[in-house]
Amino acid sequence: MTIAQSTATLDNVRPTGFEPIIEAVDVVKTYDTGRVQVQALRGVNLTINRGEMVAIMGPSGCGKTTLLNCLSGLDEIDGGRISVEGVDLSTMSDDKKTEHRARRMGFVFQFYNLLPVLSAVENVELPLLVSGISAKDARRQAMDALEVVHLTDWATHKPAELSGGQRQRVTIARALVNNPAIVWGDEPTGDLDSTNAAEIMQLLVDLNQRQNQTFVLVTHDPGIAQRTRRIIRMQDGQIISDEPVGDGQTASAAPAAQTQSEAV
Repeated sequence: MTIAQSTATLDNVRPTGFEPIIEAVDVVKTYDTGRVQVQALRGVNLTINRGEMVAIMGPSGCGKTTLLNCLSGLDEIDGGRISVEGVDLSTMSDDKKTEHRARRMGFVFQFYNLLPVLSAVENVELPLLVSGISAKDARRQAMDALEVVHLTDWATHKPAELSGGQRQRVTIARALVNNPAIVWGDEPTGDLDSTNAAEIMQLLVDLNQRQNQTFVLVTHDPGIAQRTRRIIRMQDGQIISDEPVGDGQTASAAPAAQTQSEAV
């Protein structure tokens, strides 16, 4: 099924809010610099349900990007357990985790990470080609993804020929091209002006609502966080609050977050 077909099929779907897709239990992560040990995560407990859109906030150095990296399997943990789609990450080899990310996850970063020598469509199709998809199918899926982010007219343009907002749309298309279950965003609007940031966030909200994909976004921007369904706040490697936004669903990890908040 293409992204365009998936979007059409799921126009009326809303997140169920009751099927865990990401679970973290007593997660600990320590960085050893050789001279000092830094405990980046201190017993984090968290559940994110399929179809949720979650913001993780907190001051620099609080552990939010470390948490994102650990939840997605980019980084190893030193204690506790992380399960994604019911699979304990500790049971997977590095190759299996890489394969799982390629098939089931998408990533949107602050600074785009686009290859400057490739056009927009070539950047989007690259992950598919690397994973063994035929050139014909990869190009078709990449164009579908660019259509979702309203950028088909710019498919042959290189990153230097695109605005910041357009480059981030290409990044989002690349993240969506494999129709992932989870999209991770690390400051996805951090390098954009307020107008482009609002447009990109609206696009992410629309995609979350139409396609029932789970979005986990690290952000410093309260305005961006307020567009999600749930805000998790961190401090000193712990979750100190976990609250729904507006008419969002009740945060499933709130009891664990409250316990940690009382300990801080």
